[in-house]
Amino acid sequence: MGGIGSGRHWHWGAKNTTSDYRSIDARRWAREGFLTPGRRFSWQWSIEGKKVASIDVLAEHGCVRLIYRSRDHGDDWESLDYPVRLLSQPCHYGGHRYWFACPARGCGRRVAKLYGGRIFACHHCHQLAYPSQRETTFQRNQRRADKIRERLGWLNDPDLMEGTKPKGMHWRTYYRLVAELEHWEEMSNKSLLRYLGRLAVNLKAM
Repeated sequence: MGGIGSGRHWHWGAKNTTSDYRSIDARRWAREGFLTPGRRFSWQWSIEGKKVASIDVLAEHGCVRLIYRSRDHGDDWESLDYPVRLLSQPCHYGGHRYWFACPARGCGRRVAKLYGGRIFACHHCHQLAYPSQRETTFQRNQRRADKIRERLGWLNDPDLMEGTKPKGMHWRTYYRLVAELEHWEEMSNKSLLRYLGRLAVNLKAM
């Protein structure tokens, strides 16, 4: 699994974000039945349908073993094979909720996701920010609008689908979502104008 987490360092002087790193999710693996002791599987990441990295995983009692090769910036390949402890808690309505215990030395935090550098560790150990922590107000408002567009089915092809109610959606829900979409897009436009205004002032002051 070459170069996990080594690719997109494009904000000089800023923290990398969780979206810059490939991740594994204990909740997803539990839902898909991968955490049954004795289960062995391969987990991979793809970009536009092309596999770019993979790891082998062996589920054992109370842990999973992560088995892969890694290298950083053209160094020699390194073979890694280490356990990650699993933590579980019974749910009120049956079943269990699962987390990883971060395997980084001195950590052990209970987390749902681990992010791949040389080893998989929590976002604290990799010093990662969440993407929302970098967003300006207009970006945050536009992200909210895009989530509504996605729910309406308008995000991927707005010219074709905008104004069309998704099949099976109640009209009351549809009108509510359209109103929320208009609100967040208006808020995004207003905050963008304020942002550009502050940017222009700062440029003049330079």
